[in-house]
Amino acid sequence: MNVSVPDAIAALPPLREVIARHGLAARKGLGQHFLLDLNLTGRIARAAGDIGEGTVIEIGPGPGGLTRALLMEGAAKVIAVERDARCIDALAELRAAAAGRLEILEADALAVDIASLGEPPRRIVANLPYNVSVPLLVGWLEKAKQIASMTCMFQKEVADRITATPGGKSYGRLAVLANWRCRTRKLFDIPARAFTPPPKIVSTVVELIPYDEPPHSCDIAALQAVAAAAFGQRRKMLRRSLGRLGVDTEALLEAAGIDPTMRAEALDLAQFAALARAFVRLPSVP
Repeated sequence: MNVSVPDAIAALPPLREVIARHGLAARKGLGQHFLLDLNLTGRIARAAGDIGEGTVIEIGPGPGGLTRALLMEGAAKVIAVERDARCIDALAELRAAAAGRLEILEADALAVDIASLGEPPRRIVANLPYNVSVPLLVGWLEKAKQIASMTCMFQKEVADRITATPGGKSYGRLAVLANWRCRTRKLFDIPARAFTPPPKIVSTVVELIPYDEPPHSCDIAALQAVAAAAFGQRRKMLRRSLGRLGVDTEALLEAAGIDPTMRAEALDLAQFAALARAFVRLPSVP
């Protein structure tokens, strides 16, 4: 008798048993905090939207709590990227139960070309390792044209930085990059007690939906450069903070139509894009 994938997954040993059997003590160096609450993993999977076509890419599945939820919620295909060999072994039973719908890739997510994984639409759904969540996101923003959505868990402080608006204390380079390329919003918080081991902070699930094309055209590398310079000395006026770019700062600000006495936190996305466009046209100062 054929057994459905949901039934096969439901028959698997509890996650805590899997962790104990494979000695999966979370490793601080890998930023691991395992989410075992089935209600919460199911909620994250449902928040990802229509996962019944294309590919769901999960980063750091650990013992497979969120992976199980994604498959139970009807994911057509899940590619789980995991660098911890212990977890690869622990996921073997889940892969068998998934009947071809789960692929496990042993790799460092920072070195993986997300755009090359699976068939579109590609949706990234993940409880991200805290220690690499920001560089992962910045890399994905550069590949956003190949990504349909990102539904990811971050430290609350990082989630605040991703979704921040001009003028707020959390507004910085990350908010500029994320909101230039995506519509962003915080979905819900997850308390520390839901994790094993519990972290010292609250986590937040964030949704990022890439635009087909950014509303304000510019080169993303140039945008990163001007945002990093501007917020690198955020208390200083732009005519000072942008000096590290190696171009004529006064000419840069004049070309972008921006008051040299403004500070980075006051600029909106359109103004940062204008700076980026002007930056690529100016010669370097000897």
